[in-house]
Amino acid sequence: MAVTDLAIEKIKEMILSGALRPGARLPNEADLADQLGLSRSSLREAVRALTTMRILVPRQGDGTYVSGLEPHLLLESLSFAADVSHGDTARQLLQVRRLLEPQAAALAAGRLTEEDLAALREILDRSTGDITIDEFVELDIEFHRTIADAVGNPVLSTLLGILSTHTQRLRIVLGARHATARVQAQHDHEAILRALVARDAGLAAGACAVHVAAVEEWLDAATVPEPPVQVRRASRT
Repeated sequence: MAVTDLAIEKIKEMILSGALRPGARLPNEADLADQLGLSRSSLREAVRALTTMRILVPRQGDGTYVSGLEPHLLLESLSFAADVSHGDTARQLLQVRRLLEPQAAALAAGRLTEEDLAALREILDRSTGDITIDEFVELDIEFHRTIADAVGNPVLSTLLGILSTHTQRLRIVLGARHATARVQAQHDHEAILRALVARDAGLAAGACAVHVAAVEEWLDAATVPEPPVQVRRASRT
């Protein structure tokens, strides 16, 4: 095991054992390095890595602390993996989204307030305006996030956000002839909202499943290579 990896594991062990609790301040660098039997440079690398994972949180002028370790915060570090996903990896993320998002919509059907429903209506109305594709994707994210947040489970909301980030959605829509994708997405969103307004959990889940399945089709369309151009030879005269 690399020295930095060993340092990371040792700090994790301190957290798991309770020697460092959520919100606790790390000992100063020299003391912690001695305690763990590490060089200070290895300890710094480990702290940087754990900070990226949101396990540790630096506070300027006040040292480094263990984060609250809430699962939804720790999951946020995975969003970069979704941003760079292509091909089979992107399809796998969408498959998980297809499993989770319809259930989230079903749960939200009984929990969305009238204010939430009004906000969803406004989002869809703005989506039909003269806006850029980037703005459309941002409204798409806001629509689905509003539904997921109504469930009241931040882990679920974070997971769904990771499974389909802005970068990933934009790449799929652009790759699938975005004008057509926008029209179908708007149609699917209207169907989802009608089910939610009716407080019909089953219909909401079904409409959402149809929508995510369409996104999977767009991904396939975006990744199908163009057929080779046939070069016609000039006929001899």
